[in-house]
Order: sequence, then structure tokens, then C-alpha cells
Amino acid sequence: MARKATKKNKTQKAAKAAKRNSAGNARAEGLRLFSLAGRPKKGQFIAVFGQRGDRMTWEQRAAHAGLASAEEAAAKFQSMLAKQGR
Repeated sequence: MARKATKKNKTQKAAKAAKRNSAGNARAEGLRLFSLAGRPKKGQFIAVFGQRGDRMTWEQRAAHAGLASAEEAAAKFQSMLAKQGR
């Protein structure tokens, strides 16, 4: 016997999908910024942002560098790396 779709089941499924989508959207944004920065290696993050640079989010990296946004941090990453001499 097939289960009847109830309103409660539909809202639970929609809530789960929204959670997955928000996590997926955040991951996609992080990958976009990573690509914008030139796909840096772990050592390059550490050289520019310090010991925990590879574990920071782009927002945290922007705050560490004194920049206004995560996108600005990603866009300026290569110039910051060049200043470090690596």
C-alpha cells in the first residue's frame, strides 16, 4: 500500500532540500573565489595569511588582510602573494 503524501512530509522534504541547497551554495561560492584567486596551494595561503591561512574562510581572510569583502581578498590574492616574495 502506497503512503499518502501529507503536508507534513512535503514540508520536511522542502526543509531538507533548502538545507542542502544553502550548503551547496556556500561551497560553490568558496570554489568560485578559490578559482578567482588562481587556485592557490596550501603553502601559498600560509605565506599570505599566516599559519591558519589555509583553514580560514574567504571572509576571515579578507578581515585578516584588512579588505572589505571576500571577493576582494580573492581578487587581490596573487598581488599579496607577490609581495610576500613567493
